[in-house]
Amino acid sequence: MTGVSLSRWTMSYFAVALAALLLAEGLMAAGYGYPTAPVESPQTLVVVHIVTIGWLSLLICGALFQFVPVLINRPLFNNFLTMPALVCLVAGLVALLSGFLWLDGQIEDELPFFAIASILLGLGFALVVWNLAKTLMSGWPLPLPARFVAAGLGGIALTAALGIVFALVRGGIVDNPYLVDLTAQGVPLHVIAGLGGWLTLSAMGVSYRLFAMFMLAPELDRHGTRLALHLVVCAVVIAVPGGILTLLAGRNLAPILLAAGAAGLVGLGFYGRDILHLYRTRKRRTIELNTRMGALAFASLGLAVLLAAILVAFGTLERHSAVIVFLAAFGWLSGLGLAKLYKIVPFMTWLECYGPVLGKKATPRVQDLVVEKRAEKWFLLYFTSVWGGTAALLFGHSPGFQVAAATMFVATGGIIVQLLRARRLVDVSADARFPDGAHRPALFYSFAQRT
Repeated sequence: MTGVSLSRWTMSYFAVALAALLLAEGLMAAGYGYPTAPVESPQTLVVVHIVTIGWLSLLICGALFQFVPVLINRPLFNNFLTMPALVCLVAGLVALLSGFLWLDGQIEDELPFFAIASILLGLGFALVVWNLAKTLMSGWPLPLPARFVAAGLGGIALTAALGIVFALVRGGIVDNPYLVDLTAQGVPLHVIAGLGGWLTLSAMGVSYRLFAMFMLAPELDRHGTRLALHLVVCAVVIAVPGGILTLLAGRNLAPILLAAGAAGLVGLGFYGRDILHLYRTRKRRTIELNTRMGALAFASLGLAVLLAAILVAFGTLERHSAVIVFLAAFGWLSGLGLAKLYKIVPFMTWLECYGPVLGKKATPRVQDLVVEKRAEKWFLLYFTSVWGGTAALLFGHSPGFQVAAATMFVATGGIIVQLLRARRLVDVSADARFPDGAHRPALFYSFAQRT
């Protein structure tokens, strides 16, 4: 792909994110946090934030630094800022986890963990938003997939703002009664802002482009696609700013969440229809593993929506809300992330290694960097274990959930091994691996030249 530039530190984001995913799965397998401990316990908060910040947010940030320039055909505003942002986010996450451990009595030192976390995470996400927003502004007017990402940046701003308020209140630094009440009742708004406003909107925008690019399908700019964007954004606005005003006014939050859920459900329906359209109109008839496994992630999203509707009908959604969050986080977002990493890592490696000699030497194809049959079993094991874990949570069977989490850990490790093999070009035949002029890629960073 002529003219594609590489984000220098995207591989570092992916490496740290995958390590965080393994850590979270290991903790769940060991019985740390929910369902062994209450949902609101410090232990559960440790696992939740390892997943949402350490895994999903770093994964999305790394992907956006690489693919926002692709969405708008402009270079990243500043390749240097990506590393300070990563350092701030990781250090801030460590401080935040230390704060939760302090609340749990596991750390005795009374350091201002939550204040430190607020500063570092706020600065890290500010650098991410600044870099990506400046990049997007250079490509105005934005193509439709980039508008999803722009809306997602608004989602992370809301998520970070609420998280900072919660951290300062939990750390005893802020005692304003309105903010204390918001902290006590506003956790669902924080979850919606993060999973819906930041992670889902960003994943939708990137997936529109990646599915079209990797399946050789036409770019979408349909009325239904715009409705998907507007409805999901509307759902987040109703739920988060609307929910905050509702709580501050002392009103019942349930009608707001119901209205937001209805808008979001319809928006996701249009999104699902678009993805099906991309499958049907693709020019690449043989569907690669990353796309097939992406279909299982979309199936998990549909299952989460269906399960939520059933729980609402039976009036048990609040009691089982953690089940929906688990399935959305691990089946939909994590499943899609792992599936796309299986294409993104070989794709970036291929560009970096063989880009300088394209048209001059014979080079392997991107598909030659991986062995799909070997990787497929790990993906199937991952999705099966996620669905099994969902069932165990639904029926309150903690040992079954721990077994499912342990299986997820094993499956994720198997997928990571395949990604490492692709990055190190292990599966490329020795005689074709490094033609004269090819660049040997490093493990955790890329040369940011244009190819």
